Amino acid sequence: MLNEFKEFIAKGNVMDLAVGVIIGGAFALITKSLVGDIIMPIVGAIFGGLDFSNYFAPLSSDVTATVLEEARKQGAVLAYGSFITVIINFVIIAFIIFMLVRYVNKVKADMEKQEEEAPAAPAAPAEDIVLLTEIRDALKK
Repeated sequence: MLNEFKEFIAKGNVMDLAVGVIIGGAFALITKSLVGDIIMPIVGAIFGGLDFSNYFAPLSSDVTATVLEEARKQGAVLAYGSFITVIINFVIIAFIIFMLVRYVNKVKADMEKQEEEAPAAPAAPAEDIVLLTEIRDALKK
C-alpha cells in the first residue's frame, strides 16, 4: 500500500495539481489586493465615495454601528458588501483566465497550422526509381 501511495504521489498529475493550487492561492491574494486596494477605491471615487466593504444589514436590533467590523462585534449582520466584492474578484479572475486560455488556444492553433503548412519531404520520382532499377538489373546480367 505504501508503494502504491508513493506511485500516486510521484505521478505528474498530482504534482501539477499541487503547483496549480499553490499558484492559485497566491493569485487569489493578488486579485484580492487588486480589487480591494486599487479597483474598489477607484469605483468609490467615481461613484462619490461608494465603499462596498461597509454595506451590511443588521440582523439584530442590538447592532447600531455603521462600520462592518464594529457591527459584527455587536451582533449578527448580513455583509452583502463583502459578497459584492467577492463577486467582483470572481469576475476579474474569470476574465483573466479566459484571456489566458484564449491566448493558449490561439498559440496552439497557430502551431498546428504551421505544422500543416510545412512542406512534406519531396517524394522520389517513381520514373527515376524504375529506371535505376532497370539499369541495376541490366548490369547484373
